[in-house]
Amino acid sequence: MHPIILIVFLPLLAALVAGLGGRIIGKVPAKFVTTGALFASCALSWPIFISFLMGTAEPTTVHVLDWIRSDGMNVDWALKVDTLTAVMLVVVTSVSSLVHLYSWGYMAEDDSQPRFFAYLSLFTFAMLMLVTADTLVQMFVGWEGVGLASYLLIGFWYHKPSANAAAIKAFVVNRVGDFGFSLGIFGTFLVFGTVSIPAILLAAPGMAGSTLHFAGMTANTMTILCLLLFVGAMGKSAQLGLHTWLPDAMEGPTPVSALIHAATMVTAGVFMVCRLSPMFITSETAMTVVTYVGAATCIFAATVGCVQNDIKRVIAYSTCSQLGYMFFAAGSGAFGAAMFHLFTHAFFKALLFLGAGSVIHAMHHEQDMRYYGALRKQIPITFWTMVAGTLAITGVGIAGLFGFAGFYSKDSILESAFASGTVHGNIAFFLGAFAALLTSFYSWRLIFLTFFGDARWAASEHIQHALHGDHEQESMDNSDHDSAHDHGVHASSGTGGYHPHESPWSMLTPLVLLSVGAVFAGFAFEHYFVSPEGAGEFWRGSLAFNEHLAHAAHAVPFLVSFTPTIVMLIGLAIAMNNYLRDPGAPGRFVATFPGLHDFLMHKWYFDELYDLIFVRPAFAIGRFFWHRGDEQTIDRFGPHGAATLVGLGNRVTARVQSGYVTSYALVMLLGLIGAATWAMWWAR
Repeated sequence: MHPIILIVFLPLLAALVAGLGGRIIGKVPAKFVTTGALFASCALSWPIFISFLMGTAEPTTVHVLDWIRSDGMNVDWALKVDTLTAVMLVVVTSVSSLVHLYSWGYMAEDDSQPRFFAYLSLFTFAMLMLVTADTLVQMFVGWEGVGLASYLLIGFWYHKPSANAAAIKAFVVNRVGDFGFSLGIFGTFLVFGTVSIPAILLAAPGMAGSTLHFAGMTANTMTILCLLLFVGAMGKSAQLGLHTWLPDAMEGPTPVSALIHAATMVTAGVFMVCRLSPMFITSETAMTVVTYVGAATCIFAATVGCVQNDIKRVIAYSTCSQLGYMFFAAGSGAFGAAMFHLFTHAFFKALLFLGAGSVIHAMHHEQDMRYYGALRKQIPITFWTMVAGTLAITGVGIAGLFGFAGFYSKDSILESAFASGTVHGNIAFFLGAFAALLTSFYSWRLIFLTFFGDARWAASEHIQHALHGDHEQESMDNSDHDSAHDHGVHASSGTGGYHPHESPWSMLTPLVLLSVGAVFAGFAFEHYFVSPEGAGEFWRGSLAFNEHLAHAAHAVPFLVSFTPTIVMLIGLAIAMNNYLRDPGAPGRFVATFPGLHDFLMHKWYFDELYDLIFVRPAFAIGRFFWHRGDEQTIDRFGPHGAATLVGLGNRVTARVQSGYVTSYALVMLLGLIGAATWAMWWAR
């Protein structure tokens, strides 16, 4: 049996065991089964990845079963294993296995642990099915699978209206993107006559410049197909316009946030564009659109992240911004750089989310950073691991010596965008550089507000409730956990009544392991992902790697290559001034520019705009059909109307029920006379 079969289907088997038999086997066995299955999949994935790094593996396809036979459409369920798949396998299984382990501590007091772990494993299986897909149909099944699992996990605490609303919002917004994706699949099958990904990519160059005719219009075939497919990527990867679901997804437990943002759902769009890169490079228009959308998302999310006070929402908008980097790298033709940033981002973003969960755990699930402060000595391991993640995401490093993960991957994206020599590439470079400055600012702002300065814990209502024994009510109102347990805040006369303490080792171990990836992932794998010497061979046959662009990116002017470091230092300096040296500066800035602050706090008013354009009209139409259509029309002339007529008929006929036999005999006689008269009339 090929290892890929076990890698993909072990999480599914574990999900079925924990989900269907969780009440029978209990919490601990359910956690053992799911976590063990994920670590087994992870252990099998790394040798495959390393074999592709060493150049000893060849792409292969493992046939699982015959699936669809319909006229000219033949679809087999097969698992594709190549370099791109191998990269995604280690990303998905590594992060997911550590999230499973982390959840042992984080969800320790939740009564629905078997259900939670079953959902996590189902989520991982769906993503693995997506990244190993050999056909667009199989990819779409995995695509919808991660959508379903995200709905279940975001709304896991279904007793909270906000969680239900966030889950529905994620589901609906993604249906918009998935509609475009499905149209792209239909169109691709219409044009190429197959849904086999290798066959489509082989034939794609021959379709460059071709046109199609529809409704009296003529359009470039590959542009239409790629843009439709990209709409699906915009939904899954939360690009500007279809991004509104991602911040609200924070209503799920913190391990869910880490899994969605680091390794599964939001990376699906980037993976799909890179997998179909031979299609995208045939359309300059499609590449330009991908670049502009990615760059716009990058700068939008970075600006909004600067004003967020919820620790998880800061990191959520950071994810949205980093995905923008990946897309404008792909749009610039640097698909290897896009995948490199996806790879490194998985480690430091999972680290930051799980680190935030550890902070929230220590602060009785208070998520507002304004009520933190001075925590670095209280939770030192969490502090240093989050610093490692921050050094990675802000791109700290010295060229030619050593850098953290983001130093290599983000710099390669900016250099590639500049080296592309296109207008949209240059615009993306400048927007990306400014977004890097903002990334440095909001990332260090998070660190300084959380771990430095004065302890502001006493001002938190959550902690006040915890210390006064109001645990049960607090657990029901809590925005991130469903437990009435004391989650890390203890009364202590020596600390003014508060004493946050470190998380259990089941939570800290994943943080330490992810820190290793955040520190070394860029340094260790740059040669294989983006360097002109090694990347061409590494990506051979997996994506459209542009060796000319790779050489150009390594030869950009010194000022261009040094720009990410400059803007990182500027962002760090501003954060240090505003939150360490002069804490009153942010308040003065808000007082000086209240309109700008409101604009950013309202997230560029996208939610309000969508509410005005889509939500309110939809509710108005719904109310119209409810009251006018259902109640006043259907019910009036349908069930209620018929019931009313029957009631009237009953009252009329009841009056002829006299109880006298002679009256009934008279009626019967009249009836017989009428029937005989009718028969004689028709017999003439």
